[in-house]
Amino acid sequence: MKQKIIGKKELLRVIKNLKTRGKRIVFTNGCFDLLHIGHIRYLEKARTLGDILVVGVNSDSSVRILKGPKRPILPAKERAEILSGLGCVDYITIFNEQDPLKLITSLHPHVLVKGGTGQKNRLWEGMWLKGREEKWSLFLLSKGPPLQTLLEPS
Repeated sequence: MKQKIIGKKELLRVIKNLKTRGKRIVFTNGCFDLLHIGHIRYLEKARTLGDILVVGVNSDSSVRILKGPKRPILPAKERAEILSGLGCVDYITIFNEQDPLKLITSLHPHVLVKGGTGQKNRLWEGMWLKGREEKWSLFLLSKGPPLQTLLEPS
């Protein structure tokens, strides 16, 4: 399963090859800190939107910036390895930026899937995709409760 985890340069080469073979590329990203059923459902649904599902995983440093000094709970390599065990996930790469805009810009996926309920025109993903000539889709899927809710005692 670890062969699903590849660096950005290798991922770009693989995706370019897959596109030339007519494969529809789906991209999503997240921290995926302690995988839960909401993540599984979200990723399974994302996979149905194309032929190949690529998952960008936030690095440890970017998770700390986004979620606070006590996060992540698991290191990025372990989070990526856990995701690699899911049949719906084809490729995984770890990125250091707070958002995956650079990664998305270089991959040019056909479909971009984002967890949550935000409006397309408010998301940076939507801003990047707006005005692009090629056909694209942005799907907003609910992942379930945030991890913080699951970690807090009742």
